[in-house]
Amino acid sequence: MTETQIFDLLRQGLWVAVLISAPLLTVALVAGVVVGLFQALTSIQEMTLTFVPKAGLMLVVFWVSMSFMTTTLVAFFTDTIVPRIAGG
Repeated sequence: MTETQIFDLLRQGLWVAVLISAPLLTVALVAGVVVGLFQALTSIQEMTLTFVPKAGLMLVVFWVSMSFMTTTLVAFFTDTIVPRIAGG
């Protein structure tokens, strides 16, 4: 395996990581902005108010997008990693 192939494989792996983490990170960002805006407007500075909605929403999104994440990882492994290990 050449250096170029290794860098290409690394690039593909990083892109798969971005695709898989995007739903969770997007929900965390949106929930954080909404809760922060709510706290700024109401002057409520409760620490659990920032954590509980974010954790709950991320758990729901993880449960909903779990099949997408699994399918993406399995496709990357079977279509990219296994042929490289087999020498293809």
